[in-house]
Amino acid sequence: MIRLDHLNRYFQVGDQQVHALEDVTLTIDSGESVSIMGPSGSGKSTLLNILGLLDTPSSGEYWLDGVNTSGMDNNELATTRQSRIGFIFQSFHLVPRMTAFENVELPMMLAEMDKEQRRERGLQALDRVGLIGRVDHRPDQLSGGERQRVAIARAIVMQPRILLADEPTGNLDTAAGKEIVGIIEELNAQGLTLIVVTHDPKIGERAGRKLRLLDGKIVTNRNSSASLP
Repeated sequence: MIRLDHLNRYFQVGDQQVHALEDVTLTIDSGESVSIMGPSGSGKSTLLNILGLLDTPSSGEYWLDGVNTSGMDNNELATTRQSRIGFIFQSFHLVPRMTAFENVELPMMLAEMDKEQRRERGLQALDRVGLIGRVDHRPDQLSGGERQRVAIARAIVMQPRILLADEPTGNLDTAAGKEIVGIIEELNAQGLTLIVVTHDPKIGERAGRKLRLLDGKIVTNRNSSASLP
């Protein structure tokens, strides 16, 4: 599903060139659960942004479902991102003035889906995350965990094949964090490929595959069939 071949990403900071990712070669199969860990500045977010087609590599290739994304123009990147990839962020990124349903509906409106289909899919997505009773609540009327569940519903409403989560429990208390981890693990069990960037070793160790980055390089890439409580 995902293949990175000798991928590099450079940034120019003043008169210095920062090597954010260095010669990253990686394959992720459909349905895998992968955690990406490492200290601040190790390249985790840069890698996630490239996987999500929000950024492009300086060199090397990113193949997604057999297609080399390096050859895509901006419109093709946006279309692929919209249809195949869902995003969850630490800070939720919900629109404050919109209800839970309207936030979930937004990507479907951008995709110009008809109103009936938007309503059906939006309610189904909110039901999957246990928020069917909160569809008319704005973000300021929801708890942190509920806001993140709205964000998950929004991420899956376009029925993507990949879910990218950047510190999805970073702004949540322990109980809410466990709920969110349970939801995204259930989505993975249903076939969604899950890639999570996290600083929390307990969350990182739950993944079927653990990657650790250091100075832009993958220094650990290990599989595990062990499940944690």
